[in-house]
Amino acid sequence: MLILARKPGEAIAIGDGIKIRVLEIKGGQVKIGIEAPAEVMVHREEIYLRIVEENIRAAAEAPADLSSLVSVFGDDKTRNKPPLTGGR
Repeated sequence: MLILARKPGEAIAIGDGIKIRVLEIKGGQVKIGIEAPAEVMVHREEIYLRIVEENIRAAAEAPADLSSLVSVFGDDKTRNKPPLTGGR
């Protein structure tokens, strides 16, 4: 783990597209600003951990959910095939 000391207004650069800036230090809290490309998701750790847990739970439930869809809609593999045309 890299440990750095920063004062309000100072920043840390991560790669070419991510910048973390200390905005304010008040009491026991530090307010930071994060600049990152739109494709980089930025979450508070507790939110990120909840997302991971939900993804694991959803992945574990998927096979049961798919089998219930098959029972409703059937398993007709020919449904999307083009109709056969007449002789040659």
